Amino acid sequence: MADPLIIPGMPFPLVPSAAELWQVDEAAGAVTVSAQPHTDLFIDPGAAVSAESLLNAATLLGAAPTGDFQFSARVTVGFAATFDAGVLLVWLDERRWAKLCFEFSPAAEPMIVSVVCRGVSDDANAFVVPGRSVWLRVSRLDQVYAYHASLDGKTWQLIRMFAFDEHSEDDRIGFEGQSPTGEGCSATFDEIRFSPERLADLRDGS
Repeated sequence: MADPLIIPGMPFPLVPSAAELWQVDEAAGAVTVSAQPHTDLFIDPGAAVSAESLLNAATLLGAAPTGDFQFSARVTVGFAATFDAGVLLVWLDERRWAKLCFEFSPAAEPMIVSVVCRGVSDDANAFVVPGRSVWLRVSRLDQVYAYHASLDGKTWQLIRMFAFDEHSEDDRIGFEGQSPTGEGCSATFDEIRFSPERLADLRDGS
């Protein structure tokens, strides 16, 4: 197992799946992943054991503290191929996880996409982003997770809320980079913030 990394803005260490793929810039308060070719986190609900199901994306994860929290970052992706993405990730195990993605669509547009896996994955598109950067946020409220996105880091739009079928005390949170159809891409996460505070309202833009 790779050594834990100290990430600016995160109050606990995160462990990379492959240390050589992650670079920390303490001065800029940023971390960058070099997503490798043909990597993803996705279990195709129509063919769960097919070649289209992948769990090989680069991850950087740490144990989430108990209680409510908010975890956010600005995500900038060097899009090159369909489904290239920078991701905020909640991970329980290989069959239970959820990702909030800034992803390159088949129409060559940057989009907000979310995927929740409970045995197999779902796939939900939200909105197109007019640029190569966006803010993403993961919040936990009791046993519920909420995903939000923002164009300015101030006003937040609810993407989805969900819960896993079984509660776990072993949730991990962090970052992921993927390039399922391409030859790799880079994703940079900065303005990283973690707050052990409950989000007061899911839908008022706060």
